[in-house]
Amino acid sequence: MGFLLTLLGLPVLGPAQLVRWLGSTISEQALAEYLDEGKVRGELLELQQRYDTGDIGDEEYDRLEKALLERIDQIREFKAAGNSAG
Repeated sequence: MGFLLTLLGLPVLGPAQLVRWLGSTISEQALAEYLDEGKVRGELLELQQRYDTGDIGDEEYDRLEKALLERIDQIREFKAAGNSAG
């Protein structure tokens, strides 16, 4: 009986369930990407290369490096608190 009700309700409830699933999936993926420490380390290396080639100055380098290091700290704190992505 439950299957029949699900099947009959699909035209009405299906789109809402799809939107909910899609939102959840996008949210999980975004969190996993934000919590990718390797990506942030790559950004730090790229920043160092830009600094070494003279593309950016000392002040901008310091500001961007500080932001990336703070982000790594946030990722580690989030993971240490028992939270995870994926």
